[in-house]
Amino acid sequence: MNPDDAGARLLRLFEGHRLTPAQRRIAHCLVQHAAEAPFLSSVEVAELAGVSQPSVTRFAMALGFDGYPGLRKQLRELGLPETGAQGVRVGEQEGDGALNEHQRAILAEIGNLQRLAGTLADPAPVVGAARLLAASRPLLVLGLRAASAQAAGFSYFAAKVHPDVRLLDEGGSMLADRIERAAAAGASALLCFALPRYPAELTDALAVARNAGLSVVTVADSAFAPAAALSDVVLAAAVGTSLVFDTACGPMMLGRILLEAMCDEIPGAEARLEAFEVSAAARELFTE
Repeated sequence: MNPDDAGARLLRLFEGHRLTPAQRRIAHCLVQHAAEAPFLSSVEVAELAGVSQPSVTRFAMALGFDGYPGLRKQLRELGLPETGAQGVRVGEQEGDGALNEHQRAILAEIGNLQRLAGTLADPAPVVGAARLLAASRPLLVLGLRAASAQAAGFSYFAAKVHPDVRLLDEGGSMLADRIERAAAAGASALLCFALPRYPAELTDALAVARNAGLSVVTVADSAFAPAAALSDVVLAAAVGTSLVFDTACGPMMLGRILLEAMCDEIPGAEARLEAFEVSAAARELFTE
């Protein structure tokens, strides 16, 4: 089996079940450690996920198994590939311990991107999400705290092809007002970037968006992120966790891929790009 399919197989096993936040954390942990998952004890899973051992047992029962042994048996029957937890055998060419922490962090991020490439073998989810977002006038793009950079970057480029992009990168009592005003102005969809740690204001804002009738597309680090329960479409790309602060190359790349798909759905996108280039040249906006 292609190693990139391991996480997708586990996701299908967990789909359709109402999971608590602690159980979503366990599910995310198993996806991140797909190769080791069939061989881990419930105690080891609990330690990796930062939960109690009884929580792992309850997680297995929530999936319909009698207990964790039944879940582990199912994981073994999935035939997951024997690759490293990040999809890359760190140091396999240079010897274990030969790489420093910075090199290992980069290789782990490459592993995240490799898994993302595997999930994109089926383009339908991205194309469907792009159609929802491209049709929205205005288009809301939401990202708070750690996700604000992703939302801002997406909005900057999206504004070159979409006629009305509105960035929501600050919380506070005005956030709900801005979402409701956009809905009243004709918005039909909102794009959300949800990265850990997840601000409580983010889920509050998504609830407002849903109540206003907006479709929600979320780019998150996991299909089990809290925002997923309030989203119509979830596109997942793991973040790197090897450094003091998370790295988000995967979510950033997924956002650009989503924008690429949107360009095919937005009437006049190419003309807007050409008009910008003419204006930029006339204003000598960029140095060569």
